Amino acid sequence: MKCEELLQYLSDYIDQELDEELTSAAQEHLANCRNCRVVLDTTQQTIFLFREQGKRTIPATQRQRLFDQLQNAFLNREAES
Repeated sequence: MKCEELLQYLSDYIDQELDEELTSAAQEHLANCRNCRVVLDTTQQTIFLFREQGKRTIPATQRQRLFDQLQNAFLNREAES
């Protein structure tokens, strides 16, 4: 397996959705390619941090201000058309 192939299958590899042959080839490549190990590690850490962060909510006042800005932008766009 080459680096480009590993990147193509990276998501499935992380999710453990590859068949045995591709999993074995990916593991062999990762054992010998530092760059791909860094990419794998970074991707896994990003996923972990995203999951740990959880859902963020926008405070009601900011949410309303954002909604108002979007609505005004939409209305101004329609008026210009």
